[in-house]
Formats: sequence, C-alpha cells, structure tokens
Amino acid sequence: MLGSRRSRRRLTTALAGLGLFVTGAALQVTTTATPAQAATTHRILFDDGHAEEAGNADWIISTSKPDPLAQDSSPSAETDWTGALSSWGVALQKTGSYSLKTATSALTYGGSSTTDLSNFDTLVLPEPNTLFTTAEKTAIMTFVQNGGGLFMISDHTGADRNSDGEDAVEILNDLMTNNSVDSTDPFGFSIDTLDISSGYPAAISDSSNAVLNGAFGTVTKSLIADGTTATLKPADNANVKGLVYRSGYSGNTGAFFATSTFGSGRVAFWGDSSPIDDGTGQSGNTLYDGWNDTGATNAALALNATAWLAGDGSTGGGGGGGTCTAAQLLGNPGFESGNTTWTASSGVITSSTSEAARTGSYKAWLDGYGTAHTDTLSQSVTIPSGCSATLSFYLHVDTAETTTSTAYDKLTVTAGSTTLATYSNLNAASGYVLKSFDVSSLAGTTATIKFSGVEGSTLQTSFVIDDTALNVS
Repeated sequence: MLGSRRSRRRLTTALAGLGLFVTGAALQVTTTATPAQAATTHRILFDDGHAEEAGNADWIISTSKPDPLAQDSSPSAETDWTGALSSWGVALQKTGSYSLKTATSALTYGGSSTTDLSNFDTLVLPEPNTLFTTAEKTAIMTFVQNGGGLFMISDHTGADRNSDGEDAVEILNDLMTNNSVDSTDPFGFSIDTLDISSGYPAAISDSSNAVLNGAFGTVTKSLIADGTTATLKPADNANVKGLVYRSGYSGNTGAFFATSTFGSGRVAFWGDSSPIDDGTGQSGNTLYDGWNDTGATNAALALNATAWLAGDGSTGGGGGGGTCTAAQLLGNPGFESGNTTWTASSGVITSSTSEAARTGSYKAWLDGYGTAHTDTLSQSVTIPSGCSATLSFYLHVDTAETTTSTAYDKLTVTAGSTTLATYSNLNAASGYVLKSFDVSSLAGTTATIKFSGVEGSTLQTSFVIDDTALNVS
C-alpha cells in the first residue's frame, strides 16, 4: 500500500524484521571484523589456493608456504626465494615495512586460520584458475567492504591453465557479479573477454596519483604479452579510474590497469600476469621476465599499487603522502544516537518503522511526503592532512513514481564544494545499496558532507540513508 510521509510514508517489506535487505539478487552482508591498517607493517596475503601454479604458471613469491621467510629469512636477491613472483615478494620484504604470507587453502574472513583475511591489509589474486566458492566470494567482498585491499591480476581469455573450463577473466568477473555481498557492479568495471597479443600500454598523466607516482618509482608504461583490458562503468562506481591504457584507447574502454574502491576498501586490476613474471621459478615452467622488461615500468606499478592498496600513501587526490592514523571520522554514523552530531531537517533522523533501518533502529529519511518538499542532512568533519579518505553510506530509494524515464525527485550528495552523486526516483530498489566515494582531495580541510533531497509536487519518493562512514588511512 502506497502512502506519504504525512501518514508516516508507506510501509516497506524489505525483510525488516530480519535486518537483512536484498538488492536484486544480492544479499548485503556485514560483519564486525575489520582489517586494521598497520601503521608501519603492511600485511599482504598472496593467494595460491586456486591453481596459480597450474600449467606453465608459477605465481608464487616462494615455495615456502605460508611463510616465505622459512626459505630465506633475509632475502637480498629475488633468487633467494623461488617463484615467478619472487622479485615482487623480495622487493617488499627488503623495505622492512611488509609482512608477507601465502594462502594455499580456502579463503576465509573472520575465522581462526593464520591466513584468514582478517589478519591482512591486502589480498593479491595472481591469475586464479579455479572458481571461488560462494563462501570465498563472501569472504573476499566483505574483506574489501570493511577496509581491505584487493589486487586482481587477470590474463587473456582462454588462458585455462588447468583445463577446468574456467579462466581468470571468467573467475574474476564471477567474483564481481555473482556474490552474496554486492553483485551490482560494485567496483565499476568488468574484464573484457579479449586476447591482446602484445603491446606497451601507457600510463595517464597524473603526477598526484600514488599508484603512478609512488615510493617505488614513476610508472610510464606496462606490458601486454597475451592479456586483456577492462571496461569502466563510472555510473556504477564513481571512483573507478583507468591508470594505464592500451594504445589507441582512453576513457571507459581499453583500461589495462585500473583502480576503484568498495565500501572502505580499495581495488586494483591488471590485465595480464606477464608484467609480474620475473622469469624465474620452479623447474619445468616456461616463464618470461616481464618484471624487468626495459620497455616498461612494471615493478614500480606492482609495488606502488601494493602500497596504495595496503593504505600506505594517498589515493592521489591531494591527500599527500604523509602518515595517517586509520580512523572513521563521522559522528553518530548509524544515527542510533538520534538527533545528535548531524544537522538535519525536522523528522529526518527517525526510528519510524514505516521505513526500516538497515541496522539498529534509526536512519535518516529524507522526503517521502508526496508534495513539494526539501530535506537536508549534513555534518562537518576535519580530514587530516596526509590521509586518503573514503565516504560511504547505504541508500534505499522507495518511490510511488511509475515513470522509467523522468527524475522527478532527487537526492544530491556533496562533500565540500564537490557534487559526488545525484540519485532520483529512477534509482528505486527493494533494499539498501552501498555507495562509496574517494574524497581524498579534501585532506587537510574541514568539509561539510551534505545530503539534499528535493521532492516534486505529487507521488512520494523516500531517500533513506543508514550506516554512513568517512574512513581515512
């Protein structure tokens, strides 16, 4: 039954009694475990539980697992560890700022295993060749949502090294589109089903970007030796950004290396495994030294991206490269303290059961009157210098409008003077959907986070917000 806010709006039936909400086919899953961003030691987990050594591949940092230090506790050369990724591992180990492990069994989050994702800041998936289970996909996506870094390295379509009918393109696309946390294009890109034989994709010009210009060097080009690219979809995730492009491509197509965010976490994609191959490994493998290819800067790209994913350095939005203490900065982020901290129009922060909260009892409910109306919700927050920052919130849009083409009622989200997104009655859905934005450009300032809802003269649209966060690292 439809109603308006004058009668406390229409009652939703989105599993309110269970505290669960379904967005399409995706179940929003939360957990209290969050990976701590270490101040000096960044914890990196390399996956070797999904046929990363099948066929000619040898995508490991060391044959000693889970701890590479058991092979050599103080490596100085990449041959001190055995594996085609040993150059990557040794380079990180030599900085003294990284703790490295290898996972050889099913990936979990919130468990007791020493390689459980809750013990790490970043997960590296170096060309997986078997599908992730439903439980693994939930673990990976929740890990990222709660602040973890995810490094997805693909290969060309058809690179089925263990002949099980699945290649890395299919496996990584399945992770993003067929999981129980968010299957609505959460990272804002899809991996192309291509086999690009060769090339040297070039980096964009962005001197402030920490992946392209980080502590490990400046990135100019990468390498394709039978690889693929990604198609970007910024309408689905405004934070997706192509950093390295196949020759002749730009914008949303042909991205060979891309970054994005999800919840409080970060994501990186690389379209080929050849750039991380150091040419050495176990006997019987056919390897190629892309790590040291003189036409590219693959080592700098891999290492800078690892640092960025682990929370070391800024996102390149102006936050700088200084140190930062990881924190959540918004006060009363789930509105459970009622009308405190936030500045809101009358009745916006409410425990009314006519629209269910995502968690707890309270949420922010803008508009829904069915008459010309404006509601606002805002909070000013100081973002420390040297920090990267991500704003996230869950949004449920409930409307009585029947149009599929006209945005009569709108919600605008701003941070400082920047408009982050605009939603409307056209975004109506049966449950809450996670939204996240990189606001690192506001580091060193005090900015106002503001939600402004404007409703037309007839037919209600409710914009319901819950579980906000402004995470810095």
